[in-house]
Amino acid sequence: MLEDYLHILIFIVVALSIGFVARMLGTVLGSRRPDQEKDAPYECGFDAFENARMKFDVRYYLVAILFIIFDLEIAFLFPWAVVLDELGMAGFMAMFVFLGILVVGFVYEWRKGALEWE
Repeated sequence: MLEDYLHILIFIVVALSIGFVARMLGTVLGSRRPDQEKDAPYECGFDAFENARMKFDVRYYLVAILFIIFDLEIAFLFPWAVVLDELGMAGFMAMFVFLGILVVGFVYEWRKGALEWE
């Protein structure tokens, strides 16, 4: 039984070894010449506009909720559709309840205006 997992263990050991060796080679052979621009928190070409702790508009959260609603729906609908014959009426009703909960979330998003883009 444990022989079945030997190739996975070898793969993990090799992957960790490659990562460790690359890290050590970078530390030993790499040059470290710090300057003000390299140590700056933003290296995207310009300074930060505002504080990182600023409040976000609620629409960002609504879009995230909308993504979760549709992502969960699709992630659970495909396996459910494959085994629907085996689940019977109980499986059908369980998915119906699940989709009902998702529809409530969708209606909430709709009423908050998350589907209206500017």
